[in-house]
Amino acid sequence: MGQAANLPCRRGETYVTELYEWFRKFIHECPSGLITLHEFQRHFCDGTVGRESAEYAEQIFRTLDSNGDGLVDFREYVMAISMLIEGSAVEKLRWSFKLFDKDRDGAITKEEMLDIMQAVYKMSVAAALTKPNPLTAEECTNRIFVRLDKDNNAIISLEEFIEGALDDDWIREMLECDPNTVKVERPVRRDNTLGTHG
Repeated sequence: MGQAANLPCRRGETYVTELYEWFRKFIHECPSGLITLHEFQRHFCDGTVGRESAEYAEQIFRTLDSNGDGLVDFREYVMAISMLIEGSAVEKLRWSFKLFDKDRDGAITKEEMLDIMQAVYKMSVAAALTKPNPLTAEECTNRIFVRLDKDNNAIISLEEFIEGALDDDWIREMLECDPNTVKVERPVRRDNTLGTHG
């Protein structure tokens, strides 16, 4: 609060319009200019799949709350959204690393990754956001660890996370929080009245 946001330089009115729209929505939902975890979970869950997304919402909130004060202000919100939309692959992966590094110790354990993967799987399946993944959250976590933990010390460093994800499209897709890669598939309507024509 009270700090100027260092937003990515984008030219044209479109970005200013988008920024204004983000601000308008944020202030409408949070007149104080701040949002708590409970409020964030409520809005996030209402906008996704209900209670199934609460765990994931908590991790996103923790990552958005860059100063750790238990509140997300508009500056923190805009910085994250702007970076996730306009940022480079490395910037997005740095943000994703923070999401997975739940205890903020600079390394991701298998347990931390599994917690996030389980939350994402639960939310994705409930919302039918993705095609069913043939791998379970545990199998996915194990596969990622085998590929990323180059020094076999049972943790993934930021460097291993970024280098491994940049070298492997599957891993990058699994780890990068990119709003542009989320596809909502519409259910195919099937007519169960065979032989009848209207």
